Amino acid sequence: MAVFSAVAVCASMAGSASAAAIRTGFSSNSLAANDDGSAPMTSLGFTANLFGNSFSQTYVNNNGNLTFTGAFGDYTPTSIAGSNTPIVAPFFVDVDTTVTGSSIVTYGTGTVNGYAAFAANYVNVGYYGSTATKNNSFQVVLINRPDTGTGNFDIEFNYDQVQWETGTASGGNADGLGGSSARAGYSNGLSGAANVSYEFPGSAVNGAFLDGGPAGTSLIANSLNKMQ
Repeated sequence: MAVFSAVAVCASMAGSASAAAIRTGFSSNSLAANDDGSAPMTSLGFTANLFGNSFSQTYVNNNGNLTFTGAFGDYTPTSIAGSNTPIVAPFFVDVDTTVTGSSIVTYGTGTVNGYAAFAANYVNVGYYGSTATKNNSFQVVLINRPDTGTGNFDIEFNYDQVQWETGTASGGNADGLGGSSARAGYSNGLSGAANVSYEFPGSAVNGAFLDGGPAGTSLIANSLNKMQ
């Protein structure tokens, strides 16, 4: 069975005006300003074997995740570990791009180091119930790696700015803090012993992912390159 060749998490300094952690060149498509919506099913440009579940198409969901068997509009983060939904989520949370000061989600295909890749970009996005300009910038990149085996691919989560963690419909405050806070990770969506999933430390822990948060979990302050 093919598996990921690697899972990489990259970060840059907080507040970078150029969003240095975000790879460029993957913004040929856009998801109109919305709350809890999804883009139409779109091609990855290659086939990815998500721990025994193979997909060549994905749904880019506004709430910080990719799914593969259907659009996903859930806005309150639920557990990714053991999930029956095939999902890759850099920051599963209630993103709302209709609020003042928010940009929209973009996505598209491209290449990384000569390999075909697909990315979704959540750059300067706001949250549901926002009463101030307080935005997050993050990205998920799937990179085809046939050099390591058929169906193998890398998952790359990139974070440039994490200023909020929750929408008000998920119990958060108007400042985007508290409540049922964001989760990050992936699941192949299979049942029982066939399920392969991982959830980042700090998922659902208030303050854990934020800029200036705990050294072990603040997303922009850490880098992980974990072989699977």
